[in-house]
Amino acid sequence: MHSALLIASAALTARAVSVVDLSDAAWTLQNGAKNISVPGKVPSHVHLDLFASQVIEDPYYGLNDFNLRWVALSNWTYTTQLSGLSADKNTKTFLLFNGLDTFADIRLCSQSVASTDNQFRQYFFDVTDILSGCGSSSPELQVEFGSAPVITQDIANQPGQETWPWPVEIGFEFTNRQFMRKEQSDFGWDWGPAFAPAGIWQKAWVVQLPEDEVYIRNSLLDIYREGQLNNLPPDQTANWVLNASVDAIGVIPDGASMNYKIIDLATKEEAGSGKLVKVTNHGDVITGSAVLPAGDYKLWWPNGLGSQPLYNITIEIVSEAGKTLSSVTKRTGFRTIVLNLGVVTDDEVAMGVNPGNHWHFEVNGQPFYAKGSNFIPPDAFWPRVTPARIRQLFNSVVAGNQNMLRVWASGAYSPDFMYDIADEMGILLWSEFEYGDALYPINPDFLENARLEAVYQVRRINHHPSLALWAGGNELENAALTLVRLFAPNMYDRFLHEYETLFLDTLLPAVYGNSHSITYIPSSTTNGYLSINFSNPIPIVQRYNNATPGEIYGDTDHYNYTASVAFNLSTYPVGRFANEFGFHSMPSVNSWKQAVALEDLSFNSSTIMLRNHHYPSGGLNTSDFYNSSRGMGEMTIAVQMYYPAPSKADPRANFSAWCHATQIFQADFYKSQIQFYRAGSGLPERQLGSLYWQLEDIWQAPTWAGIEYDGRWKVLHSVAKDIYQPVIISPLWDDQTGILKVYAVSDLWSEVKGKASIGWVSWDGSVINLNAKDGETSNVDFTIGGLNATLLATFNIPELTSSKALNASDAVFVANLTASGTPPNSEATKTYTHTNWFTPTPLSSAALVDPGLSIEHDSSTSEFVVRAEKGTSMWTWISLEEEDADEVIVAFEENGFLLKKGEEKRIGYNVISDSGKRAGWEDHVGVSSIWDNTQP
Repeated sequence: MHSALLIASAALTARAVSVVDLSDAAWTLQNGAKNISVPGKVPSHVHLDLFASQVIEDPYYGLNDFNLRWVALSNWTYTTQLSGLSADKNTKTFLLFNGLDTFADIRLCSQSVASTDNQFRQYFFDVTDILSGCGSSSPELQVEFGSAPVITQDIANQPGQETWPWPVEIGFEFTNRQFMRKEQSDFGWDWGPAFAPAGIWQKAWVVQLPEDEVYIRNSLLDIYREGQLNNLPPDQTANWVLNASVDAIGVIPDGASMNYKIIDLATKEEAGSGKLVKVTNHGDVITGSAVLPAGDYKLWWPNGLGSQPLYNITIEIVSEAGKTLSSVTKRTGFRTIVLNLGVVTDDEVAMGVNPGNHWHFEVNGQPFYAKGSNFIPPDAFWPRVTPARIRQLFNSVVAGNQNMLRVWASGAYSPDFMYDIADEMGILLWSEFEYGDALYPINPDFLENARLEAVYQVRRINHHPSLALWAGGNELENAALTLVRLFAPNMYDRFLHEYETLFLDTLLPAVYGNSHSITYIPSSTTNGYLSINFSNPIPIVQRYNNATPGEIYGDTDHYNYTASVAFNLSTYPVGRFANEFGFHSMPSVNSWKQAVALEDLSFNSSTIMLRNHHYPSGGLNTSDFYNSSRGMGEMTIAVQMYYPAPSKADPRANFSAWCHATQIFQADFYKSQIQFYRAGSGLPERQLGSLYWQLEDIWQAPTWAGIEYDGRWKVLHSVAKDIYQPVIISPLWDDQTGILKVYAVSDLWSEVKGKASIGWVSWDGSVINLNAKDGETSNVDFTIGGLNATLLATFNIPELTSSKALNASDAVFVANLTASGTPPNSEATKTYTHTNWFTPTPLSSAALVDPGLSIEHDSSTSEFVVRAEKGTSMWTWISLEEEDADEVIVAFEENGFLLKKGEEKRIGYNVISDSGKRAGWEDHVGVSSIWDNTQP
């Protein structure tokens, strides 16, 4: 439920409470030193309000991330006149802010109220006394924001301030981000700009309370199985426990009790009600619990694994006299979700699982394969992120066969509406505290600030069934601590202790103290725990590098920008779960046109190069062509190495073709890794998760994203959708041995039976018949166990090519699979099909031919019909004409596919957005293949 709706619910149940929404107030944004005064908004950021008043250009255009640094380096004041406030002497008045970004001084009636320094905390202040002496019917409220870059530099310059070994803080643009509790990527990252915005970025209110009234500002619902402990799989037959806790402004009177009511949102019927027991009342926090029968509630499941039944739970606070003081309603679901890090058992070893520890998720007691990607901030300015925008993005997630997103640390905590949408769609959100790629101070003020932030966020978010995990931060063990070990080994013990002080001693109790239902790990990439013992104050002892040779632990990330080894399987990490991996690509020409001038539309123009922040400058250099050219060069080399490089006569067409070619390499590389990891579900590593980097863009630039800033799918998202299907056929080629192994892979929970047809064709479409001794396998019957993989065939490619059985430059391996199986939580049998391919030589040296592609729109079925008349078409790509694509964004149900000679595909589509300016765009849709790169 949206925070505003929670506020409204509380207000309606206690009508004497007065709530003034400061979004409705008339605000002014000022900077006296620069003589700027413009209308402001709440929620908003300074950049957005300046842009709305045309003081600055669009921050996203051209090189304005550099040109507008003066905004971030300045102080700004938001001012409004409050009206409609009660003057009753028995009324208490509070200011309530859900988000101040970040260093703010608050004044009312020219008197200081408070100073804040945490973007992620909810703040409330009693201003009763200030108002009583104000002498104005329209008191003035001012919120002044200091420059975050300037203030963090001042903090860093303080005498005796902590420092860290180079290069533990991975620097991007503005430095010293570890000293602030603000979105870390606001100071820059290798996929985004460094605007360092400021403002009242979330809702704010004035709350007036008559005597003996209370107002709910936050609340916690925790639904878990009886006896459940964090990080450990619970008994799935046990009853549910509902624990409810309410944070109030005002004083909850002694003797207050708590009631609950549960409504099934599908039937609108009551599913349970009663009194909470074991009520504890601390005046500002009241907590109680109830035991709920195990069989009375339908289970919530992730996308593809079942349905998502949801319930409204209303919690009432009732006085001893029976008066309802206030109430809050939250939408939730019944599920258990655990990250199982336990020891691989002897029985599992006997079944072929490599010894070590697990690293996989279990929902409602069932292990499953996590398929998804990493979510970054979808905008540099969060007030622009709307429910409609997230719903559009999450529609693409579900269409892409994904069931989990890792919500990356170093952004901002996700708004309630994002979890709401994920709850509805069955998208699990691996969530993290906002720390990453650095180590942090551990002075008492910083730790207490961090603790209060974590407690607020855990309590706010915990009721969402889509919440999958809390991690302490991003790449802390595998990056920050590893860098200390490498560059300052004599200081490792000190910084390990500091790391544990924040991420174990401070953040873990914030989770465990508020929730029994969720797992906590201190770092996104980790070898897990060495031991866990709940009789200890801090139950977890981390493993770090205490590894037994031959055993497998933990999750992995993988980045290798040496294109020559991109498809070398031996370079891929072997672990239990892949939580990050990737390579960057260019966005489409349509996205570029939104952000740069037409004259800048060339691959190595200054503007496009400088918008590429891979590799980061590490400072405020605005002409860092050296680092950006390295990133551009990596894309260029990859395309030239593996595909025919575009060389179009028309410069715009050539630029567009190059952008698309970088996307093909990216998709090809990710596909290679995903199918490698998925095949690992049936190999000794028992690999059960693949989350690629990254889902979406924060702006228009070369990045690792699969979805561009405006929602447009890159080649990657289409290819990931294909390779994330429940049952796939996967050719894995080891370029060290030359052996091609073909696997059938299933993430269904029960046995799958099917048939695979395997063979070779030439580029002109003719069938290549191999002798039996050469390894020809035309049809293979197979059975795959639940959540497993099975080997179908093996080919020795060097033997086939050396014996002249195959001409490597004129051969395409094609594998088709048809299987039947039962989807999870279903009784119906479903047929699954999948096609995959492999070429024994890179396409850059393949004997490509014109496949003779054609496309037409069938308006009767709302499909496009694609045919290959002359040859084999690889990386077949359906696209809108460029001017149409500027106004209409379409996701095709299949794209980037193989089409054999004579084959026809009927492709459905979904319109993501349409400005309405290009009617008839369907008649202009075209189709191309990798062969088109060879044409001038």
